[in-house]
Amino acid sequence: MPQRELPPHQPPPSGALVIVHSDDTLVVIDKPAGLLSVPGRGPDKADNAARRVQATFADALIVHRLDMATSGLLLLARGAEMQRALSRLFESREVSKHYEARVSGLIEQDHGEIDLPLAADWPQRPRQRVDHVHGKPSLTRYRVLSRDTTNDSTRVLLQPVTGRSHQLRVHLQAIGHPIEGDALYAPPDAAAMHPRLMLHATRLELHHPLTGAPLSLCSAAPF
Repeated sequence: MPQRELPPHQPPPSGALVIVHSDDTLVVIDKPAGLLSVPGRGPDKADNAARRVQATFADALIVHRLDMATSGLLLLARGAEMQRALSRLFESREVSKHYEARVSGLIEQDHGEIDLPLAADWPQRPRQRVDHVHGKPSLTRYRVLSRDTTNDSTRVLLQPVTGRSHQLRVHLQAIGHPIEGDALYAPPDAAAMHPRLMLHATRLELHHPLTGAPLSLCSAAPF
């Protein structure tokens, strides 16, 4: 299979980041689509969410990442000790993450699970693929929010139980419903019809690592 070309790199969106929550322990921002979570390779990919947050919170450190094309809630720790504590919460799956997406086609079931192992597709990096031999266990839960019969699309709420690279994008493609605007996994003609990847990290729920109090943060999908 020929390698699929990546879309040309576009300058990241300008403007101040939206701070959804901040305290002495952590910062949560609403990352715009098109902005890297951390620096990429090359001077044209130096601008990133972590660096912008550090301009205001000098001790901010990344805990998890969102794909450049994905928008929504991104959590950073205040200092190395809190980075370790928050990373442990993610590793032990004590952080609940929800995403909203618009996908091609009408998903038949109102809710369900996608349980397919994923691995890197090395000949076509950075793509990932379903791999039943070498793939790592990967589980996504979904719930249909609405169906648009006119445009043949479905709005769906996604909960990744595991956190594999491109997990939501590959899982939706694997069941025949690629996320609209996905330059890597949707058919090229279909991807070109949308200005961005229609995937947004809409909710984060965790217990505050310092106080133990429940923390629930939300961001409405901008599409």
